[in-house]
Amino acid sequence: MFEKYAMIVIYFGVLLFLGYLASRRVHTMNDFVIGGKSLSFWVAAFSAQATGESAWLLLGLTGMGAMLGFSTYWVVVGELIGVGIAWFIMAPRFKRLTDKYDSMTVIDYLASRFDSKTNHLRLVSAISLSIFVLIYISAQIDATGSAFETFLQWDYLTGAVVGFVIVATYCIAGGFLAAAWTDMFQGAMMLICLVLLPLVAFLSLSNSGSIYQGLEAIEPGLVNMWGAGGFTLMNVSVVIGMMLIGLGFLGSPQVFARLIAIRGEAEIRRGRWVAMLFTLLVDFSAVSIGVLGRYIFTSQGVEADSVLGNGAQNVLSELVEYTFPPWIVGLYVAAVLSAIMSTVSSLLVMAAGSITHDLYEKILNPGLSDKAAASLCRRITLFFALLSLGLAVTVSILSPDRTIFWFAIFGWAGIAATFCPMIILSLFWSKFTERAAIAAMITGFSMTMISKFVLQGMESIGPYFTALETMPPSFLSALIVGWLVTIIWPDEDLDARYRQELVEINESPLTSD
Repeated sequence: MFEKYAMIVIYFGVLLFLGYLASRRVHTMNDFVIGGKSLSFWVAAFSAQATGESAWLLLGLTGMGAMLGFSTYWVVVGELIGVGIAWFIMAPRFKRLTDKYDSMTVIDYLASRFDSKTNHLRLVSAISLSIFVLIYISAQIDATGSAFETFLQWDYLTGAVVGFVIVATYCIAGGFLAAAWTDMFQGAMMLICLVLLPLVAFLSLSNSGSIYQGLEAIEPGLVNMWGAGGFTLMNVSVVIGMMLIGLGFLGSPQVFARLIAIRGEAEIRRGRWVAMLFTLLVDFSAVSIGVLGRYIFTSQGVEADSVLGNGAQNVLSELVEYTFPPWIVGLYVAAVLSAIMSTVSSLLVMAAGSITHDLYEKILNPGLSDKAAASLCRRITLFFALLSLGLAVTVSILSPDRTIFWFAIFGWAGIAATFCPMIILSLFWSKFTERAAIAAMITGFSMTMISKFVLQGMESIGPYFTALETMPPSFLSALIVGWLVTIIWPDEDLDARYRQELVEINESPLTSD
């Protein structure tokens, strides 16, 4: 046990040290929210992907791999497509425009893109973002408590509070730079630990050549890419739901904030390959950990969750204990915490920055000084962190059977459905209007709630919406509404203005229809 604690103490020490270093470079609101646009491609790529992956990767996706087997690899395909589109197609134009507009946040970009004359867009954006960020952060804090409980046998609440205190401390001190630098460190830990575990576990098996046959004997559906029962409507729904998790990379503010903060477009061209390789390695390894765990720890007729916990989300800890000596187990505790804290830190800084800059400074107090804004942003960061901790504890009491995977994915889907369709249309459709953007946001936000709490509960179609999860119907609804409102209430002046701006940044619209 000493070895585990020693590794965790070293890990926390590195985080706090990076937070201290970052704090010495934070003097203005711009420094706190986007780090003075100083990120290198390594830091930006690792930070963006570590932020996007979160606890659902190490605890949730590994568990899904154990529960469903080979069909979980569809998540890897979907994530690669999403990350590829974001970095290769969306990122260059987004970076050029945000530099032209001198945007500090994604909401800043939107207000400039639509030449907003009112504060409606900022208000709807900031409120919607804050609600789902609160849910998403709460899922990560919940996972922190579960991680300490699983690996170290701590009380759940104690683990959640300890993780909360550490991440809140370095975020309040160092802001965006602290989040980005620690993300780089934590992303590297995630990458090394995730790739190493299935490789070493596989090589340690005396009968590694019979894994396929062993899984087939446990449950034939584990080796079918469509799941148990093969190609059925229900299984197709599950596969679509898993693949479309990658939609969240197509404009989620916590990911695209890294593109605002990166030094320049040349860094994006380098960073996209890092982002793609990182995603491939960590996602493929996470699913493989679950598949190997199912093979090693269960047998025919034995359900994965009866051995590996609710949603099989203990499979990572079990395989680590099975494969490595105690001092390396401590490294994996740190890796799990890395996945969690990299997301929490990024979301905290982004949410606090949005509330301070997009709501308070732009709407309520335009004359706020830069120093006062940075100070207020720190206080809001603390408030938001405390609110998230309270929600996480409340959910743990009210829903003891929750799984980390779907708790986190609900928050991820809500942010994605609210913002991604609007970001896509704003970048690549010159006719897209502010009114349509607000309608698309409200639709994505509302449909996430309706899909989760209404459609999934319906007797006839509910199971299919449960299989799809909330992302596909909410995302599609927001796209359709955004298109319809633009067609019904066009704005020719805005269309012409945006076309001229694209010419000025040496780009052209992909469509004019």
